[in-house]
Amino acid sequence: MSGKSNKLRIMTWNINSVRLRAELVLKAAAEMRADVICLQETKTPDEFFPHDVFEAAGFKYRHISGMKSYNGVAILSKVPFDKVGIHHRVGREDCRHIMVQIGGMDLHDLYIPAGGDIPDRDQNEKFGHKLDFVDELKTWFGAQYKMTDRVMVVGDFNIAPFEHDVWSHKQLLSVVSHTPIEVEKLTAFSKALDWVDVGRHFVPMDEKLYTWWSYRNRDWRKSNRGRRLDHIWVTPCLTEALKSHDVLTSARDWEKTSDHVPVTVEIDLAA
Repeated sequence: MSGKSNKLRIMTWNINSVRLRAELVLKAAAEMRADVICLQETKTPDEFFPHDVFEAAGFKYRHISGMKSYNGVAILSKVPFDKVGIHHRVGREDCRHIMVQIGGMDLHDLYIPAGGDIPDRDQNEKFGHKLDFVDELKTWFGAQYKMTDRVMVVGDFNIAPFEHDVWSHKQLLSVVSHTPIEVEKLTAFSKALDWVDVGRHFVPMDEKLYTWWSYRNRDWRKSNRGRRLDHIWVTPCLTEALKSHDVLTSARDWEKTSDHVPVTVEIDLAA
């Protein structure tokens, strides 16, 4: 977004360790022509974040919130942002939600908890944490903003809400990420501001759309047992500003890559 251009390309990626994969982040950013990079699962304390790698590549503006070994989010930008925030959810300071204001738009980077393996909050505290986290997002965003405010949320939501966001709707109904209660919670969050799901804005609901394939699937292309866990949402007033949406599926084939792939939106923030 330089000169008179008002278009901004924003990439989101659960990188599963930024120190391990910083060069892959830059490779993806180059392929997707990203002006802004939003990362999740950076897995490093702030003092060890590889600032020099991104500075050298032109991402001079950075806002990070990280911790050792777990979680962590980062927003890296080639263009300045005006204000920043770090938000803690459900009484924990676990580095899952940051924001910046850029081009007159509030951009939020989220890493919603994965929720463990058992979809029962009584048996699995991690699942209860996930449900409470999404409930709090619904309440917080609904109180913080109006539908007419310019807001975007991106990140790893760890929920694939629709039938064709997973390889088998029937078989995954009892698998964490696609259970009815998770979908119900995410749907309530989406209705809080009547969010526009950018992925499904561009890709019809009856078409498969994935952003994650398990490391367990050695031949992931052949089996194609994917899920759409990574999302980009905008408030309704930004719908007309949306220009394109891309999923860099080829990144799943890169050596020592993440099990997620990058997703990019192009938006025209002209007033």
